[in-house]
Amino acid sequence: MARKKIIQKGDPILSKTSHPVTNFDSKLHTLLNDMKDTLRHIGGAGLAAVQIGILRRVVVVIDDQDEFVELVNPELVETSEEQQDGLEGCLSIAGMYGFVTRPMEATVRAQDRNGNFFTVSGKGIVARCFCHELEHLDGHLFDEHADRLYTEKQLDDLLENAEKDS
Repeated sequence: MARKKIIQKGDPILSKTSHPVTNFDSKLHTLLNDMKDTLRHIGGAGLAAVQIGILRRVVVVIDDQDEFVELVNPELVETSEEQQDGLEGCLSIAGMYGFVTRPMEATVRAQDRNGNFFTVSGKGIVARCFCHELEHLDGHLFDEHADRLYTEKQLDDLLENAEKDS
């Protein structure tokens, strides 16, 4: 397995639509393994293949059991309720955060590394992550939904002031 470099905002590849996976072979298995190794090393919650420069519809997410969920050709098939303005960051917009409204629950239909179809649901942060990562596959970043972005320092100050006010 190999750790890959994360592509940063400004690189035109992040605005492109990823292509469906048609070959479920060792090359795909290596990609998934590399993505998991990269995500484990960086400490993020999810990673789309486009973020490492591969225009394929492949996503890896860490679920609420701290296990990897591999999603090949994923589609968001159902959402419910809303999480109001949850905080999000992105490995491709390093050090910046914003408040984004996402569904409370999300269900994804995808294929596994061998091409078998399955459905998986997530709540809270996992639902947020599913939605965030799937948007990468269509060339979108979370900052399109945020009113503004905050640096880590600005966010710390904002949260500290909110704590004092309550």
